Amino acid sequence: MPSPRAQLEALLARGPGDISPALRALPVDGEARAAAVLILFGVLDGIPSRRRAAHVPSDLDVLLLARASTLRAHPGQVAFPGGRVDPDDEDAVAAALREACEETGLDPSGVEVLGTLPAVPLAFSRHEVTPVLGWWARPTSVRAVDRAESAAVFRAPVADLLDPARRGSTVIRRDGREWRGPAFALETDGGPQTVWGFTAMVLDGLFDRLGWTETWDAAREIALPTLPPHPPTS
Repeated sequence: MPSPRAQLEALLARGPGDISPALRALPVDGEARAAAVLILFGVLDGIPSRRRAAHVPSDLDVLLLARASTLRAHPGQVAFPGGRVDPDDEDAVAAALREACEETGLDPSGVEVLGTLPAVPLAFSRHEVTPVLGWWARPTSVRAVDRAESAAVFRAPVADLLDPARRGSTVIRRDGREWRGPAFALETDGGPQTVWGFTAMVLDGLFDRLGWTETWDAAREIALPTLPPHPPTS
């Protein structure tokens, strides 16, 4: 079986197509701000997954962070490192690497950029996000650099993300309508984390395109995390 890195490179070479059709169903009206995220795969330098996955080795991981619960935008959500493309950034790749360094403390020189996926428009936040695929050739230690921005930074074993027992759907019911999306329930050193929303949809689509997905029950509901209320503002 080809290595995960070789599979990622092959996906980019043949054209990944639209990995997030559900996200594209809500186009941004008007001008969208450019942003980028780093989807960084690598080999765990800690304890690998105890689970034997069908299509990936137990030591394959992806870098994620949990946003601070006090943020106004997407508080508490698990996300890829990333943010807006600044005027000083050469392109989306430079922005993704810069943001990952600022948020997690990783050394960008150890990241080998494999390529980019098609930009994804996000209607709610009015951003157009370019996912940058990377391989962590020379991993460095990571942490939540700014607690006001990130509550935790962790390397999630991909075998755990692919575990059907950890997969399901989050459901938002409002005004008689229902929105469903893929979700992943993880156990980390810092406690349980739920991956949902944009990050889960991108991972779900990427795993499908790579042929890594194992059959899971989309009817199984995973509860959305309960966040503490925002402090009053003056």
